[in-house]
Amino acid sequence: METRKVQVTGGSTYTVSLPKDWATANGVSGGSVVEFHPEDDALLLTPRREDEKVEGTLDVTGLEGDQLTRAVMTMYVSGFDIITLETPRITAEQRRTIRTAAQGLVGLEVIGETSERVQLQDLLDSSELSINNAITRMRLVATTMLADSVTALVEGDDDLAEDVIQRDDDVNRLYYMVSRVFRSILRDPSTAAEVGLDRETAFDYHSSARQLERVADHASKIAENALELDAPPEHVSDLIGELHESAVAVIEKAMDALLADDAEEATRLANEARQSVDLVDERVREADAELLDLAPQQAQLLGLVVDSLSRAGDYGGNIAETALQKAAPKP
Repeated sequence: METRKVQVTGGSTYTVSLPKDWATANGVSGGSVVEFHPEDDALLLTPRREDEKVEGTLDVTGLEGDQLTRAVMTMYVSGFDIITLETPRITAEQRRTIRTAAQGLVGLEVIGETSERVQLQDLLDSSELSINNAITRMRLVATTMLADSVTALVEGDDDLAEDVIQRDDDVNRLYYMVSRVFRSILRDPSTAAEVGLDRETAFDYHSSARQLERVADHASKIAENALELDAPPEHVSDLIGELHESAVAVIEKAMDALLADDAEEATRLANEARQSVDLVDERVREADAELLDLAPQQAQLLGLVVDSLSRAGDYGGNIAETALQKAAPKP
């Protein structure tokens, strides 16, 4: 760490010199323009750079299916605006996989193809993206998926179960967008100014988005089990319904706490959400006890449903913990 003494020039202007090694490494010299980004009691300084697209190239030789899909997602989340995927010869299957992966990511489009490469570009500006809106949308979709998956189970509605499974892609798409913006904020202070979030808040939102993504995953798992099951006995359906209501109550109250502007209100809601997790655990024990009297295969699949609802409540509790940390006084 280096230190500099602040000097006063002209009677009212504060000046401080820049470390030469840092300036040289970042192309800063006499006449260069730098940017200041205030963040609470800190002041971040970065060289002003031209508004150029960040380009990245990846060799995808031998990558197929899920591995290739993950490669595209990783480059997207890492913050590259233009992604070039290269190999001596792109196969038809690779092209289809790349296009499908791009369709699952917000703003990413194929802009060029040759026999050796596929080029993708993110067409959205960071200033057009809102993490707040994204997690609000994730909250709505995830909790609706959870409700519909339980309805599909107790009513034996296979069409509704299939619809829930398909909606999981919508939540994933939003989560990857949140992850991309979050990493951009960590890397570039100007992005934080564009999206209107400080880095701590962005971290809290990203952590909570991950929990909502997991809730959606478990809603999809419940829907998959619903396709394998006949409608359960009425008393078991009632218990599962009560467990679902308890789990969703935790998630909703925790999200209210996370998004609350008033720290005192956020703390109250978060603590209530954390305490409500105990009710979820109680409902789980009640449901598990009833499953013992069912046929083994039915009991096993319904046990997985109960476990998924329990985990959804736990994820809500994790969001509540994040909300408490967000509302706490800053050191």
